[in-house]
Amino acid sequence: MPGRTISNRFYYVYVLESMKDTKQYIGFTTDLRKRMDQHQQGKSFATAPRRPFILTYYEACRSRIDAMRREHYLKHSEGRRFLAKRLTDYYGK
Repeated sequence: MPGRTISNRFYYVYVLESMKDTKQYIGFTTDLRKRMDQHQQGKSFATAPRRPFILTYYEACRSRIDAMRREHYLKHSEGRRFLAKRLTDYYGK
């Protein structure tokens, strides 16, 4: 039986790469397309100066808590290493 945090929607953990400075931004949302548009339009205070962005990676979770945990993991050193290995071809390493 799934945990009580399961919903009928998906929660997306995503990684953006700034085309301006090549730095990553990691976040989560329930509407990936809408959130991507918000980032591109400068509606996110944290990312507005670093526009435009490329969506380089995303994962879908059924649990909000699981998505939040995954976002937290990806923002730290072990998660950054995971992304570098996972996106080896993308980064050309």
